[in-house]
Amino acid sequence: MPTPSLPLAGGCRCGQVRFSISAPPLITMACHCRGCQRMTASAFSLSVLVPSAGFAVTQGEPVIGGLHGSPKHFHCAHCMSWMFTRPDDAPHLVNVRSTLLDDPTGFAPFMQTCVKDRLPWVSLPAAYSFDEFPGMADYPAMLQAYAES
Repeated sequence: MPTPSLPLAGGCRCGQVRFSISAPPLITMACHCRGCQRMTASAFSLSVLVPSAGFAVTQGEPVIGGLHGSPKHFHCAHCMSWMFTRPDDAPHLVNVRSTLLDDPTGFAPFMQTCVKDRLPWVSLPAAYSFDEFPGMADYPAMLQAYAES
């Protein structure tokens, strides 16, 4: 499925917080960790990683939610939708929940993490899978493969 044209727009469930992505996505992901399962009330979270310079909140004021620690998880203060994450160790990146995009259809997960926590009935078509979180050395090849896909 082709990725929609830039800019991409999205928002929380109630529409009070909106955002825009103006840079090409670096990679798409699914995370099976127990934290993501609990924050989404689902089997995994889906996200698209983008450069911070290519991400902007265009309406509303998101608030920090989740564990209020590291990394910082941002939510809509009204509907409490988990919208995006800003990793403390990578401030140049934003991990946006891809299902909150106005058109999320072109964002199948290319990588899946924390597969050791995956529920036994879940099967995803990700090109890369990691039992935990990948190391920094794993990213260059994955980002290149995603860009070429």
